[in-house]
Amino acid sequence: MKKIFLISSFVIMGVASFFVIRSVVHSKKQYNVQKEIASNIIRFHVRANSDSKEDQQLKLAVKDSVVQYLEKRMEGVESLDEARKILYDDSDSIKRLALDVIRGLGYGYDVRVYFSKEFFPLKEYGDMSFPPGEYEAFRVDIGDSEGRNWWCVLFPPLCFVDSACSIVPEDSKEIFRNYLSDEAYSAITLKSLRESDCKIRFRYLKFLNKLFE
Repeated sequence: MKKIFLISSFVIMGVASFFVIRSVVHSKKQYNVQKEIASNIIRFHVRANSDSKEDQQLKLAVKDSVVQYLEKRMEGVESLDEARKILYDDSDSIKRLALDVIRGLGYGYDVRVYFSKEFFPLKEYGDMSFPPGEYEAFRVDIGDSEGRNWWCVLFPPLCFVDSACSIVPEDSKEIFRNYLSDEAYSAITLKSLRESDCKIRFRYLKFLNKLFE
C-alpha cells in the first residue's frame, strides 16, 4: 500500500510539473502570437457618453458616419504606416464629422479623437477572435466616454464588413494572411480556438481526471 502511495505521489508530481512547464511555454507562445497580431493591426473604437439607450444610439450614429468616411479614405491602403498617417492627418476632419452628427441630433457632447495603446480583453468579430493584450487603437470618445464602445479592426480593414454576419468574407481574411504568420492567423479564427479545447484523460489513475475537468 505504501509503495502504491509513493508511486502515485511521484506520478502526480510528474504530471503537475509537466503541466506547469507546458503552461509556461503555452503562455509565452500566446504572448508572442498576440504581440505579432497587435503589431500588424489598428483597432477602431467609438465610445459612448454613457450606457443609456439614447447615448448608445448616438454612438452608433457617429460610428456609421465615421466608418462611411473612412471607407473611402482607406481604400487601396496597403501598409500599416500609410493607414496610421491617414488617420493622424484626418483626425480633425473626423472630429468635425462626429460633432456634426452629435449637434445634428441635438446633443452638446464634446468629442476626442486620438490614438492610444491599451489593454483589451478577448474580442470576437464575426468568426474571428482577437486575443487579449495591448493594442494600438484609433479612438473616438463621445462626452464622458463612460459607455460601452463599438469596435472593429480598421487596418487591415474589417470595419467595412458586416460584423452582424457570423462569417467574415474570405477576401477580407486573405488580407490578414498577407500580414500574419500561419500561427498568428490561425490564432484569430474561432474554429482553431474551439479545436484546441481538448481534455486530458487518464486511463489507469482515473482519480486524476477530476483535476483536469
